[in-house]
Amino acid sequence: MRKYEIMYILRPDLDEEQENATKENAKQILTDNGAEIREVESMGKRRLAYEIKGYHNGVYVVLYVNAGEEAINEFDRRVKINDDIIRFMVIRDERED
Repeated sequence: MRKYEIMYILRPDLDEEQENATKENAKQILTDNGAEIREVESMGKRRLAYEIKGYHNGVYVVLYVNAGEEAINEFDRRVKINDDIIRFMVIRDERED
């Protein structure tokens, strides 16, 4: 398993319940496929550098995980079809703990 940093941006118009459900769903996708979530960092609502799907703001979340390729591929596939997540990025984390 490798270390990854996953950043995703949620739509700003979600209510608190929808926002929490989407965050839990994202974590569940990873853990169901054998990933270990090391840390979750909610950065809150921030202004986007440019408009994405008509939104000027978004709710930023960063996950630090240990995961295999299967978990990352499944996360990628499922997040692409989730309309509540407007942008995401998965990066291999090369930092030493």
